[in-house]
Amino acid sequence: MPTRKIALEEAFTTAAFKDREDAMTASLNPKWGIYINERLADLADRRLDDMDAGGIDMQVLSLTMPGIQGMTDADEAISAAKQANDQVAEVVRDHPARFAAFAALPCQDPAAAVAELDRAVHELGLCGALINGHTNGAYLDGQEFWDLWALSESLQVPIYIHPTDPPTPFACCTGYPLQGATFGWAFETGTHALRIILAGVFDRYPGAELMIGHMGEFLPFSLMRIDDRYDFYQARPGITHPPSHYIKNNLLITTSGVNDAEPLLCTMNVMGADRVLFAVDYPYQYNEPAVEFIDTAPISDYDRDLICHRNAERVLKLKG
Repeated sequence: MPTRKIALEEAFTTAAFKDREDAMTASLNPKWGIYINERLADLADRRLDDMDAGGIDMQVLSLTMPGIQGMTDADEAISAAKQANDQVAEVVRDHPARFAAFAALPCQDPAAAVAELDRAVHELGLCGALINGHTNGAYLDGQEFWDLWALSESLQVPIYIHPTDPPTPFACCTGYPLQGATFGWAFETGTHALRIILAGVFDRYPGAELMIGHMGEFLPFSLMRIDDRYDFYQARPGITHPPSHYIKNNLLITTSGVNDAEPLLCTMNVMGADRVLFAVDYPYQYNEPAVEFIDTAPISDYDRDLICHRNAERVLKLKG
């Protein structure tokens, strides 16, 4: 019998972000643009039909990029985050066996982001937060966000960083479709994770957990080089352990969008199966290929159960 599937990087939007989403999907291959536009704002009928058809038992919902991080006015961001979190919490209450959700946070105002995470977990029953990369150029290694890491450690909920465009486009990608999901986002997000590590966040808050998708945004394949060259420079930050220690102990990695056995085996070998979690990246990816991939991957049934649902149940405190 196929194992239960909990998918962790599954996007939605609200009416408040329709113009942004229309602009984003307009740049896509029309086949994908139509498919995504028909599904992003659907938090019940079509989404549940797709989940049933594709073999997904539960989605952990999150506000699609750039979401709150794309806003410049702090007061508007605070209001929009509360509205999005209230809306998705209602969906979770209506379908508790099918949906859980990450909170959106207004990082334009770090104190408000802390308050909203606390509200989202304690009052709304959400299971962590997903932040769509930097917020107007501010990354989560900054001291202004350390209270957020302290709260996430105290609440024992992860912070998921989803890719976004860098503040300044990568010049080396100009002229080719490399800035976004093809390549550039992985570098941007993996670097964001390394900034958090090198800033000493996990020395200060060793119980905090950072989640990233897309089979680790290049990091599992680079640990030897990162550690070796981190030690090469005199101006290295004063963290207690090599960077790989924090990647292996404070990071959680999802499979979103990477339906490929070789990267999966590498990531499992580096991280351990108990730190790898299943995800689809719906509706930017189809459910069926992701399910077929994980069901047929050359791994043990024990590890498959961990990746597909048991790790999510443990980390996000979901009912088995």
